[in-house]
Amino acid sequence: MTTLCHPPPTFFARPRAAAARRSGSSGAVEELADVLEVVYALAADLGTDQAALDRLRRTKATERGAFANRVVWLGVED
Repeated sequence: MTTLCHPPPTFFARPRAAAARRSGSSGAVEELADVLEVVYALAADLGTDQAALDRLRRTKATERGAFANRVVWLGVED
């Protein structure tokens, strides 16, 4: 059985609030851009470029759903 749950709003609010406090509301978006650069660098180390990574992301979002509803997978129960 697969277990999914919706995390409490504070799960996402705390990191966003901390980033916003550090550098203003536009700073949170800049923080996300930094995280994205790290993801792209990790993908490059695995031999995958940004375009291929985004194609895979879109395919998975279509097949399994996207993270728009903020559903978190907790694992598979035996």
